[in-house]
Amino acid sequence: MRLRLSALATRPWLVALLIGLAAQALFAFHLDRPGGIMFDEVHYVPAAKALIELSGPRNIEHPLLGKELIALGMDLLGDNPFGWRLVPSLAGTATVLGVFTFLMVLMRGRMRVAVTGAALAMLNQSLFVQARTAMLDIFLGAFLLWGLVFLLWAMRGTRGQVLWRWCVGAALLGLATAVKWAAAPYIALVALAFVAIRLRDARRAHRPLAAALLSGDQPHWPGLPSLAGLALLGAISISVYFATFTPTFFYLTGATDGLSGLLHLQREMYAAQVQVLPHHNYQSDWWSWPLILRPIWFFYAWDHGAQRGVLLIGNPVIMWGGLVAVLVAYAVSFRGRALRPLALALLWTFSVAIYAIIPKSLGFYYYYHLSAIFLCLVLPVTFDHFDRTRDRGWEEWYVALALVCFGYFYPILSAAPLDGPMAFAHWTWFPGWR
Repeated sequence: MRLRLSALATRPWLVALLIGLAAQALFAFHLDRPGGIMFDEVHYVPAAKALIELSGPRNIEHPLLGKELIALGMDLLGDNPFGWRLVPSLAGTATVLGVFTFLMVLMRGRMRVAVTGAALAMLNQSLFVQARTAMLDIFLGAFLLWGLVFLLWAMRGTRGQVLWRWCVGAALLGLATAVKWAAAPYIALVALAFVAIRLRDARRAHRPLAAALLSGDQPHWPGLPSLAGLALLGAISISVYFATFTPTFFYLTGATDGLSGLLHLQREMYAAQVQVLPHHNYQSDWWSWPLILRPIWFFYAWDHGAQRGVLLIGNPVIMWGGLVAVLVAYAVSFRGRALRPLALALLWTFSVAIYAIIPKSLGFYYYYHLSAIFLCLVLPVTFDHFDRTRDRGWEEWYVALALVCFGYFYPILSAAPLDGPMAFAHWTWFPGWR
């Protein structure tokens, strides 16, 4: 594998194209199964249809962009399962390519690491299911990950490249927030990391604090003064966020009354976010998600002449192995300079800790979507830290094990025909999985 990847290392666009084609084929195969609405599609498909008709606000708990994208697929392919799920499947492919590109940039073109991460992302069962479901988190992950890609890419750009890459990254973070407010804390995290790196660079160069904040003469993001960068990050992300609400000004009923109406809509969304909801059979606490204690049956019924099921569950090889990788990343960072594993471990930790703080009365396993993607970054970087020059092939064996696990669960990820109503028992290892 190393020889083949070495031969392709000078053609990353070709590798990305092949990965994208493989991911889209995987996600789109029998995309019309099940043939009806499943789980929270019951909220988002009608909301998307209302946007097409401009009939009025629906599902005001979340911003519009994710529902606008579902509506785009329905405009292209109609009000049917292919239409509902087309754009989510493309967002799933974009997420896999985002993992590949992020690791290529972070690891300075180390193809082995990037391909491993992309393979794990494709085999990440929660990503697979989300990419085949008309819900919002798949868009949240795609926009957020690509925003981080561009901001990281800007970090190592030349003076002529930094500004546009930074602005694109800020815009993508604004789009992520326009899918779900869960992306907003990452904008604050980016700002904090940006300032922290600038202060570290100033300390290393024995420069005053004012130089770190005002000067564009910097080793990272050269030509972009810190205060200007923060201002652009905020202004662009906020502007892009509000631009996605344009359809609200054209509703046939319940139209937004200018800027005041748009701000009132934000207050309504906040009230919907923090309302106390009744108990739900699939609710779960944030600390249980990394352990996969309560996955979610999106669908389990007779469909297309067979018993079928769709279980939102992470790949145990990736989910549980990723937790070990996070712990190892923290351990090696205390023993020496292992900044990349540490940064990714902190990113994963932040993604989980958010839900320990935000004021939502109910939590669900699909909230772990972003964290599961970040594990696909932590794992290959941690492998690389130990296997960089030894060529032991640990990554290949690990991906192979993840593939076996994916194949085992595939029937209840893809709504394949099952043996009968009690077939689910074959895959439910623990009582909480039923």
